[in-house]
Amino acid sequence: MPRSPLPQRHGLDAAWLRTPRESIHAELRDHLVERMPRLAPERIDEMLAEGAFVDEEGHPLAPDAPFRPHAFVWFHRDLREEAEVPFSLDVLHQDERIVVVDKPHFLATIPRGRHVQQSVVVRARRMLGLPELSPAHRLDRVTAGVLLLTTERRWRRAYQSMFEDRVPQKEYEAVAAAPGALELPVHVRSHITKQHGVMQAFEHDDREPNAHTMIELIEARGDLARYRATPFTGKTHQIRLHMNRIGRPIAGDPIYPEVQDIDIDDFSTPLQLLARTLTFVDPVDGVERSFTSPRRLEAFPD
Repeated sequence: MPRSPLPQRHGLDAAWLRTPRESIHAELRDHLVERMPRLAPERIDEMLAEGAFVDEEGHPLAPDAPFRPHAFVWFHRDLREEAEVPFSLDVLHQDERIVVVDKPHFLATIPRGRHVQQSVVVRARRMLGLPELSPAHRLDRVTAGVLLLTTERRWRRAYQSMFEDRVPQKEYEAVAAAPGALELPVHVRSHITKQHGVMQAFEHDDREPNAHTMIELIEARGDLARYRATPFTGKTHQIRLHMNRIGRPIAGDPIYPEVQDIDIDDFSTPLQLLARTLTFVDPVDGVERSFTSPRRLEAFPD
């Protein structure tokens, strides 16, 4: 695939499509209407009139442009309005290869679905002027804490592979009900699956465990306590499920133990889960690195 002839807009790369070998349509416009059903034909006409669709060289495609087989067409998608996440994205470290940020609650890691401009990738690209900035791993939208990104395409594979191979050591903090008679530390193991499009992940007691978390008590105060969770695997919602499994669901969790009817852009009750530390040996230069979020979980203030 060739490089985009269009610059980024709002920190986002241009979208593209490639025409097939043949089409029943003589004009590109009619092919676009068929290929892009979510975009109203009237909007496609507007974009063609504005020169918003371009070819591989960046030349605007005319409203009556003929259909060409195996051609790349580039354009910028229309962005829907998004509620702005009212928390700051802070940089903990920046060098030639990586940027480490302290992600706030409710900011998505990557632009997707209803959260495009309100994502770490888009915010950080615009804030730092790094158009190729990309995450080496992900945090849930509702989870805050340490997140590592690479500055350029040439560094992505080395750092992404490190996370795929489970090399980095991670520690999380969570606020939940005080342990009471619960004996800690405890190692929690279960088999977790997550179905696309379903909010909750599920545990299956009849299957071999594929997720492992150690949960320790940091301190208790009244009815609440602060816990340290160390995951040895990386399943979706693993810590949230394992805290719920020991009878201590994380404060502010909108989907465990039960899915709650909360507006997706209600920022009033953050999930009390924080990716506190990230430690690893740098895959490029072999130097040991460690980063810690200074953030405090608001349900358990100093």
